[in-house]
Amino acid sequence: MKKLFIAATAAFAATSTIAIGNEGEIEALRKYCKPDIERLCPKVEFGEGRIKECLHQHRKEISVGCAEALKKLREG
Repeated sequence: MKKLFIAATAAFAATSTIAIGNEGEIEALRKYCKPDIERLCPKVEFGEGRIKECLHQHRKEISVGCAEALKKLREG
């Protein structure tokens, strides 16, 4: 499961306009968005921005922590 999440994080970063600048930001995604990805996007395949799109479609349902982590990545 951990490898799957790491792949998801990498796919999310690679297909988004968000630049991940440091290990702390990546760790924030792992910590705060993993449950949201598992809960809101369980059948979404990784790649081509699908996870990003899924989180965007559920932006009103994602946790505060995930929303803040994503916001910080956009600002960084």
